[in-house]
Amino acid sequence: MPHATEIYQKILTNIQTLIQGHRDAIRKLLAAFASGGHVLLEDLPGTGKTTLAKALSKSLNADFNRIQFTPDLLPSDILGVSIFDQQAQTFRFHQGPVFTEILLADEINRASPRAQSALLEAMGERQVSLDGKRYPLSPTFFVIATQNPVEFHGTYPLPEAQMDRFALRFSLGYVSQEAEVQILTQRQAQADPLDTLATCASREDIQTLRAQVQAVAISQELQHYIVALVRATREMPGVAMGASPRAALALMKTAQALAAFDALDYVAPEHIQEIAVPVIAHRLKMDSQARFAGQQAVMVVEEVLHKVPAPL
Repeated sequence: MPHATEIYQKILTNIQTLIQGHRDAIRKLLAAFASGGHVLLEDLPGTGKTTLAKALSKSLNADFNRIQFTPDLLPSDILGVSIFDQQAQTFRFHQGPVFTEILLADEINRASPRAQSALLEAMGERQVSLDGKRYPLSPTFFVIATQNPVEFHGTYPLPEAQMDRFALRFSLGYVSQEAEVQILTQRQAQADPLDTLATCASREDIQTLRAQVQAVAISQELQHYIVALVRATREMPGVAMGASPRAALALMKTAQALAAFDALDYVAPEHIQEIAVPVIAHRLKMDSQARFAGQQAVMVVEEVLHKVPAPL
C-alpha cells in the first residue's frame, strides 16, 4: 500500500507540470482535499485559479463540474429540480451540477445570498435535501470556490456562515518572471496543456490518503494549543467576531494532512503554524473602527501566533 507522502508527491508533481511557481498553494489545496475540507481561492483575474481546479480533477480522474455564479443564478440551477413525468405520473429528480466529485464555484460572490446558501448543506454534510428527501453526495465531494477581491460592483459578500464552511482561504498571487516565461513557452508548444495532463492517482489512492491523514496522531498539548489560538482571536482588540470551534477542527485536520505529506505520523507545532493563517483569518470579522484603521484579519492571526506559546 502506498504511503500518503508518495501519493501527495505524485499529485503535487503532476499538477506542477501545468501550474508553474505555486508549490505552496498546491500544498494547501491538497491539505484541504486530503482532510475533507473545502477551499476558497481569492485572487486577481488570470492567476490560474480555474486551471488549478481542473488540474486537480484531471490528476485524480475525478468527476468535475463548474458553475459560473451570476446574479440570476437560482438554487435549482445548483442543486437540481423535480420534474413531473407525464407517463409515470410522478415527479423525477434531475440532479444539478453539485452532484459531482470536484465542484468549481466560479466567482461565487457574484450570486445572490439565496443562491450562495444552496451550497451550505452540501459543503457541511455532503448531502442535498429537496422535497422532503435527502440525496447523498460523493464521499470525495470537494468545493473550490473563487472570488475576485478587486471587483465590488455587482457582488454579494459571502456571509459569515458561508465563510466558516471553507477550511482554507488563500491566494495564488503572481508567479516569478521565470515561471511566467515558462507558461508562455508551454502554451506556445501546445494548444491546451490540460488536454495532455495525465491521471496519476486512483480512487484507492484517495481513500488511502484520507485514511492515513485521519490516522496521524496529535497530542493533547497540541490540541490545547489549537484551541488556545482559536480562542485568542475572540479576545483580540478590533475583532467583532472571532473564530468558531469549526476553525479549531479545520486547523487540526489540515495540520494532520501536512504531517502526513511530510512522512510523519504525528503533528508538530510547525504544521499548525504553517496553516493557521489560511484556516483562521477568513473567519474573523473586524469591527468598523479596526477596518478604518487598516487592521486586517491576517495581522490578527499572525499576532496571535506570536503571543500564544507553542508546546515544546
